[in-house]
Amino acid sequence: MIRSAVILAIACAIAAPSWAANPTVEQRVRSVTTGLRSAVEIRGAPPAKQSLQSRMAALHVPGVAIAVIKGGKIEWARGFGATRQGGEPVTADTLFQAGSVSKPVAAMAALAVVEDGRLSLDTDVNKTLKSWTLPASPFTATTPVTLRALLSHTAGTTVHGFAGYAAGAPVPTLPQVLSGTAPANSAPVVVDQAVGSAYRYSGGGYSIAQQMMVDATGQTFPAIVRDKVFAPIGMTRSTEDQPLDAARSAHAAWPHDSAGAVVEGGPHTYPEMAAAGLWTTANDLARFVIDLAKSANGETGHVLSPKTAREMLTPVKSDYGLGVSIQGATARKYFYHNGSNAGYKAVILAYPDTGDGVVVLTNGDQGYQLSEAIVRAVAVEYGWPDYHPVERPVVPLSAAEQAKFAGTFTLGGDDDFTIRRDGDRLVADIWKGVVDPLFPSSASSFFITAQDLTVSFSDPDHGVLTLRDYKGAFTRKPTK
Repeated sequence: MIRSAVILAIACAIAAPSWAANPTVEQRVRSVTTGLRSAVEIRGAPPAKQSLQSRMAALHVPGVAIAVIKGGKIEWARGFGATRQGGEPVTADTLFQAGSVSKPVAAMAALAVVEDGRLSLDTDVNKTLKSWTLPASPFTATTPVTLRALLSHTAGTTVHGFAGYAAGAPVPTLPQVLSGTAPANSAPVVVDQAVGSAYRYSGGGYSIAQQMMVDATGQTFPAIVRDKVFAPIGMTRSTEDQPLDAARSAHAAWPHDSAGAVVEGGPHTYPEMAAAGLWTTANDLARFVIDLAKSANGETGHVLSPKTAREMLTPVKSDYGLGVSIQGATARKYFYHNGSNAGYKAVILAYPDTGDGVVVLTNGDQGYQLSEAIVRAVAVEYGWPDYHPVERPVVPLSAAEQAKFAGTFTLGGDDDFTIRRDGDRLVADIWKGVVDPLFPSSASSFFITAQDLTVSFSDPDHGVLTLRDYKGAFTRKPTK
């Protein structure tokens, strides 16, 4: 027994690097960039660690920028890959579109204007709006839409997100976007459910908030965010300018589709700046995260007062506060947001209590999977309580037993996904152009490993898709 213990101790000493108890920054960088993990690991199989380089190649993501925050400071920030094929190397100061990570920045700007006394969180938005008016609705007759409801996605407003405008296409004004009139490519923003009754993600609601800020201050939206957020924090490279000027565009990360091809014409233009218009860098976005976390933790001298920052990080409904999602499996909570524009994906996450966090920016349509794998590697390396891979068992299920679940299914509206046979197994195309193997966990349930997503059937034509906290019922689409 003693001999066995000695042998085990020697083996552990050999297996563990000498720096494990007190790693240097470079050692941490190496651990993260060689230790990417899947969201789900198969029970009984050894963890399959992958390198950042191999995952970038597999997911056709040309460039990524990462900033890791520890104790309220940027511990390291690096770029990997290139802005485009034959382009400049990505650095921590390379500009990327951040997609919906624009929303936390816009929310901070709006709350700063509230603290100035030029906006109210709880007043009917039509008392502020001048350039456009929110149409009356039976749902607003007794409970008006407010800025608080818009920022928390509880206003009952429509239009989930925006596609942007390809190079050369006419770009609408914001009132045209809100009204859904040409040349806007999105539907009108209206209220079609009870205000305050439920959380429903709405980029349209953030566009109303953008118009409110413009009408309340008389400034352009890029000027508001520059004055209220970028300048005080020191985000010197960030901008809400849409489109980006030629000088900065020449050095920015260029967008790529899921196959790694450059998005035709380059970056889309987003007049819906509060919802999707942010251009930023890993260093700048980390500074934003640090400023918000420090203020929420009680420090003064930041963009928002501690009281307002805590209000921003207080859930209204479904764990969403004013501009960020509040998550965490333990008493320690973190704020989070991801972003998705054409050819770009981004993630921010931070624990206000410790000032630890991470920022990831990518220029590929499969960058979300890459970003999440990077966050998991950081979480494991830095000992965070969340974002560790989960284990699931795989059960034997013959190809014939699996085949009855193949088909195209709808989650409602245009949210369709396809399950098809690939040899003796099933694969799922849930995000267009991204194909994931399906692993059976029972006779009627399957999971993928890239994300914590399960597909459970009640019968071959009906079931529930679960992705973290999201659950959606799906139905088989009839064949034509």
